[in-house]
Amino acid sequence: MKSVLVRLQEYSGQASGAEKGVIKYLMQNPERAVNCNVHELAEITFSSPSTIIRLCRKLGFQGFKEMHKSLLYEMALRKSTNREKGKEITKEDSLESIVDKVTYKNIVSLENTRKLIDIDILEACVDLLCKSQTICLFGMGSSLLVAKDAYLKFLRMNKPCLISEDWHAQLLQARNIRNKDVAIVISYSGLTEEVLRCAAEVKQKGAPIIAITRFEDSPLSRMADYNLSVAATEFIFRSGAMSSRIAQLSLIDILYTGFLNRQYESSLTQFQRTHIDKPYHHITQDESNNENRIKEE
Repeated sequence: MKSVLVRLQEYSGQASGAEKGVIKYLMQNPERAVNCNVHELAEITFSSPSTIIRLCRKLGFQGFKEMHKSLLYEMALRKSTNREKGKEITKEDSLESIVDKVTYKNIVSLENTRKLIDIDILEACVDLLCKSQTICLFGMGSSLLVAKDAYLKFLRMNKPCLISEDWHAQLLQARNIRNKDVAIVISYSGLTEEVLRCAAEVKQKGAPIIAITRFEDSPLSRMADYNLSVAATEFIFRSGAMSSRIAQLSLIDILYTGFLNRQYESSLTQFQRTHIDKPYHHITQDESNNENRIKEE
């Protein structure tokens, strides 16, 4: 089931004036909204209970109560994530404690990211990947590493894809994108300036954007056609992206596996065709065979 905030974001472009006021409040103040009944929400947003109920039905809910229940669940998930963030690494932590904390953070990040996956959105993303002429990947810093991982995966399947380590090259890539291509834009914060400039160029060209970003409202999430949300529980003390990178890589793996599954037989053939033998393996095998012959003699 799609999250309430995702539904609100998708519908906002076609909402009426009164509905836009309600949508804006819900997206900017979800924690406060869950404590309101329909009459209180109507008063705060200068609308009416009937407007809010109609909006809920347009979003696919039976009414306000069902929407409210779904929003409560989302907020509970956020609070759970925030509680985990409290378990920070301190100067007094032993190496064993660091191992436990980092591993636990990664596990929690993966579990929470799974809860945020909307299967309908995921299906649409896999459809785009299968039908697109070229997959264009964008990302900076640690997100670039995730993009390069995706590039190698799809390259093995002979799916045309593009990525560059140079930001200017990524910008040119965005300006040359066609509407039959698809862009995968990766940014945990959703605020990285270089990535946003590329996304804006892609948007202008009319190509669909799949964003892999945190489960928050951000410039990137608003620009994207489809959002795959990351629920990371990053440490304050860190030298770089940790659990967020793991969650991003997991989403890439899910997209890639979904892509393979749509063309299962041809994917197996392609795997065999692109398999790279390890020379060291043959050397050790030859040495082992020689040793066996010597022993036999």
